[in-house]
Amino acid sequence: MILRTISFLLIIWMIGFAWFAIDLPRPAADDARTDSIVVLTGGANRIDRALELLEAEKADYLLISGVDRDVKPHELAVEYKRPDGLFECCIDLGFQSVDTRSNALETARWAARRKDTSLRLVTSDWHMRRAILELERAVPTDIEIIPDAVPTAPSLGILFKEYNKFLMRRVAALAGV
Repeated sequence: MILRTISFLLIIWMIGFAWFAIDLPRPAADDARTDSIVVLTGGANRIDRALELLEAEKADYLLISGVDRDVKPHELAVEYKRPDGLFECCIDLGFQSVDTRSNALETARWAARRKDTSLRLVTSDWHMRRAILELERAVPTDIEIIPDAVPTAPSLGILFKEYNKFLMRRVAALAGV
């Protein structure tokens, strides 16, 4: 009986992993507009995508969540070849988060201060499911979240780790933790 249960759970895990790895989230529709954009640092092309969306007027404001405390707005403007004025008017740097869960909490506080009703979340395709899970738990239910995944070519190792993190956070969410 125990062997059957373990086998069943392993098969469910394998099917879930196949779904997770094959059906990665995609970029949002080009016509999607939100009050603000939130980008989670830590992956290639994430900030580039968020800046492009801001410049295309898909939102009025941008939060870059998970920025190292030593980074200054001017340094980011130079690195991403954008005018300082863009960072002064429309971009906030979030220095308080160190992981996906704290990114969500930082974003929720920022969106509440701004009274946002919609957010576009920019992160890597392999990271999007867990990021959405955390953000949906952190913000009020009346805030619409539009996922905008940055396409990547993740390794099997990254997918394996992220799938297991996603499962653990999903179980924790179901348990109310």
